[in-house]
Amino acid sequence: MLSLFGLRSLLAGLAVVTCAATPAAAGWFGKDAPVPQWGQDAAKTPTPAYAHDSATVVLYDEYVETIDAQGRATEREREAIRILKPQGRDNAGCHVSYDVDEKINYFREWTLTADGKVFQAKDTDFAEMGDQSGIPVELFTEKTRVVQPPAADVGATLICESEELMAPYMQEKAWFIQGAEPAVYEALELDLPEGRTYAADWHNQEPVKPVELAPSHWRWEIKDEHGLALRDIPSRPSAAALEARMTVQWGQAAVDGIDSQWRALGQWTTTLEAGRPDPSPEITAETQQLIAGAADFYAKAAAITAYIQKNVRYFIVERGIGGLQAHPAAEIFRNRYGDCKDKTTLLISMLEAAGIKAYYVPVDDRRGVVDPKDPAIYGDHMITAIEIPPGVNDPRLQAVVTASDGKRYLIFDPTDERTPVGNLPSELQGGYGLLAAGADSQVIALPVLDPAANGTTRAGRFTLDADGTLSGSVDASHMGPEGADYRLFLKYTDEKERRDFWETHVAQDLPGVTLDSFQFVQAEALDKPIEFHYKVTAHGYAHTAGPLLLVRPRVVGDDQLPCDDKPRKLPIELDSTGRWQDSFDIALPGGYVVDELPDPVDVDAGFASYHSKATANGNVLHYQRVYEVRKVEIPASEWAAFRKLEGAIGEDEQAAAVLRKQ
Repeated sequence: MLSLFGLRSLLAGLAVVTCAATPAAAGWFGKDAPVPQWGQDAAKTPTPAYAHDSATVVLYDEYVETIDAQGRATEREREAIRILKPQGRDNAGCHVSYDVDEKINYFREWTLTADGKVFQAKDTDFAEMGDQSGIPVELFTEKTRVVQPPAADVGATLICESEELMAPYMQEKAWFIQGAEPAVYEALELDLPEGRTYAADWHNQEPVKPVELAPSHWRWEIKDEHGLALRDIPSRPSAAALEARMTVQWGQAAVDGIDSQWRALGQWTTTLEAGRPDPSPEITAETQQLIAGAADFYAKAAAITAYIQKNVRYFIVERGIGGLQAHPAAEIFRNRYGDCKDKTTLLISMLEAAGIKAYYVPVDDRRGVVDPKDPAIYGDHMITAIEIPPGVNDPRLQAVVTASDGKRYLIFDPTDERTPVGNLPSELQGGYGLLAAGADSQVIALPVLDPAANGTTRAGRFTLDADGTLSGSVDASHMGPEGADYRLFLKYTDEKERRDFWETHVAQDLPGVTLDSFQFVQAEALDKPIEFHYKVTAHGYAHTAGPLLLVRPRVVGDDQLPCDDKPRKLPIELDSTGRWQDSFDIALPGGYVVDELPDPVDVDAGFASYHSKATANGNVLHYQRVYEVRKVEIPASEWAAFRKLEGAIGEDEQAAAVLRKQ
């Protein structure tokens, strides 16, 4: 299965930073201010035993959210971090991010060294960080103020304090409780105006009951949060999906009931984007021309989505609320560029001009980050839900979900330029999203596609010489998200890069291989497979053992996922569903016959199956196998079955047939 390119990240927002000289405002740094009492107290906290293997430990981390009558928050953070190992010096530090509609009131830092000295960060120790991607897909106004702590060495404790006026439209706080490093003490306070309510929900954390310090003033406290140790754990969900957090709402989503909270967030998104997708005369004219002669719903949707994929370049322009709110459809259509929410806006607009309803769906492309039990606008992507008219049952519409009211929606990602409508990128399958449909808004489970919607069919014909040299050709056909990965690979590479990559990749199966030729045949239509044809020569492929030759029937391909023998607590995440089929024929050298064949493999673990068999037919050694994955995530309780499956695949890939010279 093809997950080796990872090129889809080039289409995602790439958050990178750069330094910019910015004059310091009076009061930001608090020159020569004494270490605050809370910081002195935090610095006395002994390092707990569970932190001794960590590079740093958070001794104290407190947020206080003070909400005004309009719902705008002022956030104060106090943090104390101790450096435990030399590598901790690189990631120990504090920062405050802000945008054009936010303001840092102050930001101060002190370092208390192990031998009792005190240093305070000066103006020159602070810097502004912005976008430095070097790739013309981003234009952000968001910046981050960072501090380079003086005397930051092993044993030192960093004391940071900041206050920021938050954006007026942000009326939720995502409190990230857990990270890679442990935390001894964490707290969140919410100070609300009289009469305002809140709603709090938890992700990967048992709920903690708050203490009411004063009327409408609440405090949550958590102690001894161990770091999330994810190093060397294979086939696991992302850190963002696993880390504990709490989301607290004090805006219109501060209502009782998780379903009601999701509905309120969807209504908020609907209101935020109201009017943005309205079709202009130019959009309507272009749409009518595109769908002229379209025979059915699929044909109309395919024509419109393909137009946006081909003609609207991915480019991010975000200023303040522009990080959440799309540009008007007419502007996107005129400029021919936009980010994920812009592309969704133009798609909704053109579909409306075609008489088809569609809606925004905020998601996250890291499966498991959006949690149906934790209503929030926390996410990194926007896709589209296209309402399917009653009575339409087209097998080409595979990425379909049914809402609580019985309506069916086709889920589509217009940012993905290589996946056709009806299908869905693998990383979005099996997650959750918010269907922002006004009063009908709700959280929805994104579909996991049938294995038939993705995968590869590959055939190889080879000739084996008596000296062990193997030569031949491979013809492969890639469809679904796997085909999209190949198309993306072609877009971002030249001929030399492709040759170098494939020689390296094929050499993992055929050491010493020479890639004699290769050719990609890219179908114009995205719903058609992309073909890859190549020829190889591999010296020493078969090994001599007296009068015998040992040859591996499984010539190319590697389907094993990382696996180990350690006890498993985390779910096992698979890249995608799909079906991968191989058929290889090896013509034997003159005078040789097959003396022994590898045992067939027949494993069905429920979430995936693997079947292979080698046979002899005259002077031809034939191998065939089918690997099918049916789920994208399996529970830790099935780790033993996963190990058994992966072990069987590994043994099959290395199994040898024995040829005997007559």
